[in-house]
Amino acid sequence: MQSVLMTIPEVSEAIKTSKYFITLTGAGVSTLSGIPDFRSASTGVYSKPWHGRSVEEILSIDCFLSRPELFYQWATEFVYRADDFAPNIVHTSLANLEKQGYLKRVYTQNIDILHTRAGSINPGELHGSAAHHHCLSCGEYYSYNEIAPEVMSGKVPRCCKCGGLVKPDIVFYGEGLDKKLWREAEMDFNWADLLLVLGSSLTVYPVASLPELTFHAEGKIVLVNAQSTPLDRRVAGRFSDLESFFMELNKFF
Repeated sequence: MQSVLMTIPEVSEAIKTSKYFITLTGAGVSTLSGIPDFRSASTGVYSKPWHGRSVEEILSIDCFLSRPELFYQWATEFVYRADDFAPNIVHTSLANLEKQGYLKRVYTQNIDILHTRAGSINPGELHGSAAHHHCLSCGEYYSYNEIAPEVMSGKVPRCCKCGGLVKPDIVFYGEGLDKKLWREAEMDFNWADLLLVLGSSLTVYPVASLPELTFHAEGKIVLVNAQSTPLDRRVAGRFSDLESFFMELNKFF
């Protein structure tokens, strides 16, 4: 683990004295729980076709609307196995910082619900999650616990009221991000005087543009990620290993 500017004790002090501290987490956080990331060259979910189709195609809204069974078959491996994965030290540490009143909000690119399971209050799931589902015909709401057993039994979930197709509130390719949540994120990243970016390569837009708001507002950015990112040269602190970073940081809280 290497630091360019700030040391971990300095990061802890910045957290304690910050007026508006937020975080952004990416797929690297979930890999500590055993969930494969999407974009690693050899092991990422996108690196191999699934039954002859690219994952990007399966996760497109057009494909979902025309062949929803493809998504739900794929999702039995990658979305609806929440009980197989537990929150890790990053999730629990952020939830603890939130409970102590230091961390204002967690924003995440992940769809795995692990921040919520760790105890974070109202995480900003910028790409959505399978925690919530809606009927595309009548708008009826369904929870993960209602839909997961149907998916895992090989069914395409249908609305019990109107028979319409039920879709998880995941942002598919071809869909826009939730406008209300995006406005909240823009305000928070503008206001933040301290931003911790964790396990994100900052290559997926528009979310990758959010830390730029903090940078231009002269907030401090601390980045923890194994691979290089476009923001590396503009951060106040740079570390490479998530687990060791939080093992050390937790000694101060």
